[in-house]
Amino acid sequence: MSFFRTLARPMLASSFVIAGVDKLKNADDTAQQLSPLLRKAAASLPFKSDEKTLARVIGGTQVGAGVLFGLGKFSRLSATLLTVISLLNTFVEWRSADISTKEGRENRRNQLLKNLSLSGGALLASVDTAGKPGLAWRAEHLAADARKNASHLAADARKTTNKKLHKADKVVRRAVEQATGA
Repeated sequence: MSFFRTLARPMLASSFVIAGVDKLKNADDTAQQLSPLLRKAAASLPFKSDEKTLARVIGGTQVGAGVLFGLGKFSRLSATLLTVISLLNTFVEWRSADISTKEGRENRRNQLLKNLSLSGGALLASVDTAGKPGLAWRAEHLAADARKNASHLAADARKTTNKKLHKADKVVRRAVEQATGA
């Protein structure tokens, strides 16, 4: 891991960890914010949704993924989880913000921009391969190398076959010449 990744991951993760701990401590407030969203989604969910339990699950997932990301363990997976949770939090906070005053609207906008920035950072981190090629790149280049090697093998086989045919042709001509006495 490069110096900058070693420094940047805990910096980005700290916000998620602190927000997750806050959600765990204040599960009732988080549940209240989630309530309107869950009421709309309850019909399509295959299970009964309890806002407080969901708030704790989100908070725990945020803490766990943030710690793993900060330590550089399962960083792409944990960054993906943080992105999803961050976008969910962005939407929930944006919908539940007080916009009755000018100050409230400004706070809502600032929170939205902050949350979108954090989501963007987590999204970038979720596709960061730490300088190592990803699986798709590896598979693509492995296939290209296999095609190139197959092409070289076919060319070598043609050369070898042509040499053998040329030698066989010489042997047959000599044999014909000796047989005909020429």
